[in-house]
Amino acid sequence: MRAVVIEAPGRAGLGTLAPPVLAADQVLVRIRTVGFCGSDLNTFRGLNPLVSYPRVPGHEIAGVVEAVGDAVPAELRAGADVTVVPYTACGTCSACRRGRVNTCRNNQTLGVQRDGALTECIAVPWPSVLRADGLSRRELALVEPLAVGMHAVARGRVAPGDVVAVLGTGAVGLGAVAGAARAGAPVIAVDVDDRKLATARRAGATHVVNARGAALHDALQSLTGGDGPDVVIEAVGLPETFLSAVAEVAVAGRVVYIGYAKAPVAFDTTQFVRKELDILGARNATAEDFRGVLSMLHGRLFPVDDAVTRVVGLDGAAEALRAWDADPGAVTRIHVDLD
Repeated sequence: MRAVVIEAPGRAGLGTLAPPVLAADQVLVRIRTVGFCGSDLNTFRGLNPLVSYPRVPGHEIAGVVEAVGDAVPAELRAGADVTVVPYTACGTCSACRRGRVNTCRNNQTLGVQRDGALTECIAVPWPSVLRADGLSRRELALVEPLAVGMHAVARGRVAPGDVVAVLGTGAVGLGAVAGAARAGAPVIAVDVDDRKLATARRAGATHVVNARGAALHDALQSLTGGDGPDVVIEAVGLPETFLSAVAEVAVAGRVVYIGYAKAPVAFDTTQFVRKELDILGARNATAEDFRGVLSMLHGRLFPVDDAVTRVVGLDGAAEALRAWDADPGAVTRIHVDLD
């Protein structure tokens, strides 16, 4: 099978894989579309510490059931449109024992710790496959990043009336915007790109702030009556946005970090105590988060077309990855169509 392979930092191209052998509890999924994720970009840049090379990227999946093993339930039949939960759970580590399977200590995400979906077919355990009849390939390939954003909303315990600021409106940030709006919260979307902010408004943001053109602190104070947001969700992954989240959140507020800062962050820890903050991490997403996104997409409540910046075929995937590396701010999502 043809596949996109990141051979080493800065080197990507087409390669080949052997077809998968289907086990009794697995589903063979023919891949239609894969979205490039920020983790794929970091793998290309050599900045993902969880990756070894060579690596086939890709875990944002739109596919079709090609075949099923003998032990797979009847509802997963050949021809069904599906997406895939790309994580694993060992079932025995401390996180799994607490029911927090999304942060399993031994997790292996497709395209990160193991080869991913940017190839013609993959075989995955049937519980990881979610049917999504009636959704397009664009919608299905956005489910995973939107679910990661929605999981951050759940981690932040967002409730009706909470004012939520989302820093960064890439696909994951848009999931946080949409999830917080669905929870009944007024949402302030923050970015440095007016096009992304326009998409965030269509995803449910009540207010938008271009942090390049306005003083973020002044804008947030004005929009919150001087209190600051009740919840700040950081979806950028820069030291300065890590610091801004703590500085801008209200007293007794919650900060949720999704992104990894690419350098050490030196906090003024007096703010943690003085404000009595809840500092939370959000990793991956649960199957429940995935189902929440599927429900939202079935209701046509998300601006799917606006969230996809570029569509390429398998032959153009490596070049698209290099172009994204050269101008990361210009991209919300790149979709690779395999068929």
